[in-house]
Amino acid sequence: MSTVSIAGARNALTRIVYEAESGEAVHITRRGKPVAVLISSEEYERLEAGGSKKDFWQAIEDWRAQAGFDWPELMPEEVDGWRDRRPGREFSWPA
Repeated sequence: MSTVSIAGARNALTRIVYEAESGEAVHITRRGKPVAVLISSEEYERLEAGGSKKDFWQAIEDWRAQAGFDWPELMPEEVDGWRDRRPGREFSWPA
């Protein structure tokens, strides 16, 4: 893994493309902070083929379906009933 600034990447584009083609990821920074990664087209295709992009909720739904558990439909009133309604404990700041 190599790291190069945007200005450095602009000045050495051919070299860093060769690095990416050879399988080495090139991290590109702006003012010392990472902003991009240059990878080979082959690596990019491999990552894209790894699965379709899902949002978080769809991933949860898929996981639930795989688990084979029949998830109950909960009503808001039922969930609200789980709440502990006792007053909190007493607190005083240390002296």
